[in-house]
Amino acid sequence: MSDAIRRLPSLNALRVFEVVTRHLNFRLAAEELAVTQGAVAQQVRGLEAELGLKLFDRQPRTLALTEAGRSYVANVRRAFELIAEATEALRPEPQHLTISVTPTFASKWLIPRLPEFTAAHPDIDLRILATDRISNFQTDAVDLAVRYGRPPFGPGLDVDLLFEQVVVAVGSPLLIEKLGSPAQAEAFARYALLHDAHDFWPQFLEQVFPEGAPAAPKNIRFNQTAHAIEAAIAGQGLALASRLFVEGDIRDGRLTRLFAVEMRAGADFYAVSPRKPRHATSVAAVRTWLATADGRKR
Repeated sequence: MSDAIRRLPSLNALRVFEVVTRHLNFRLAAEELAVTQGAVAQQVRGLEAELGLKLFDRQPRTLALTEAGRSYVANVRRAFELIAEATEALRPEPQHLTISVTPTFASKWLIPRLPEFTAAHPDIDLRILATDRISNFQTDAVDLAVRYGRPPFGPGLDVDLLFEQVVVAVGSPLLIEKLGSPAQAEAFARYALLHDAHDFWPQFLEQVFPEGAPAAPKNIRFNQTAHAIEAAIAGQGLALASRLFVEGDIRDGRLTRLFAVEMRAGADFYAVSPRKPRHATSVAAVRTWLATADGRKR
């Protein structure tokens, strides 16, 4: 080790010094560093003693850098920047990839499976844009989207079917036990119906009660399917949802299927991306994972 390196002050003291120069306040610097104000002041005093120079003028409500302090911090910051650049060169940055999905798809399917994805692809930093608006691949910097609808979705896009939309009716097992099976018209009339923006209930009930469904005593409307599902779990009524979104809740006993009827909705979920994506390898990896998650094969 060279004599110059041996004479270096403590790197921790230098880091504290740099933070204090930005705040000019020991308390605020301590909050950023998650240490006590006394520890910050001690580090600064120790650095000044080691250098034999005064770095700050202590004023009643603030600090002021001395001329030596101003000169020193400029060089200290450059040194920290060089260390950061050298460290980043050794650690390749993960590939950032933005995926646009509906809020319900994000909360009920994608987010619960993210640990599986990150374990399989630690080199991809997945950013989730949850919105009902159709994102623009150029202006919104979106690399891949899961879209609900029917193709075509536009020119210059690769489109793969991910999931068919199969709608089922669900409710809380505790609510069903309390009010009786909704398959019986008399019991069905006791339930509130939970609607989302798709409003599938009229069409669904035509299949369940072909001779006419009894009127529900109450209708509760949500703009997101995920909210209707959560309300059903809480025992507030009966919900219609994609089988895809309630499989886990049914498996874990939070929801139960109400009828044998399964309704095809005429629109499905597709993976959509530009034919020439910015991050072709990462987009291909995410598309493959989406298509094969849960052991599905496409």
